[in-house]
Amino acid sequence: QLQLVESGGGWVQPGGSLRLSCTASGFTLDAYTIGWFRQAPGKEREGVSCIGSSITSSAGRTTYADSVKGRFTISRDNAKNTVYLQMNSLNPEDTAIYYCAITGLLFRCKDMDYDYWGQGTQVTVSS
Repeated sequence: QLQLVESGGGWVQPGGSLRLSCTASGFTLDAYTIGWFRQAPGKEREGVSCIGSSITSSAGRTTYADSVKGRFTISRDNAKNTVYLQMNSLNPEDTAIYYCAITGLLFRCKDMDYDYWGQGTQVTVSS
């Protein structure tokens, strides 16, 4: 059974950090572009960060939304079949459900281009 499972969400105070994980089962992630997206209550889903496939010309390529540049870092560990999103200096505006997703397309970071999604993990930033 093909699955994408996010984990690592939770509650954190402003200025804190969380590391989200996206682990695949039933297939290997290295062939895919992976994206992290988020959706806050009452808002549209937005792209947070994406990382290129390890086996294409996009290997190592990353992109970030302006709102998270310098605070978030996306990375992948192919041995663990997992993609991470390290989130530092969190603020209340980062509160959302965070989703990981995959696409077979070369380096896209718009949700309409993504084919398969995890169930999401809640991140809440508040004091």
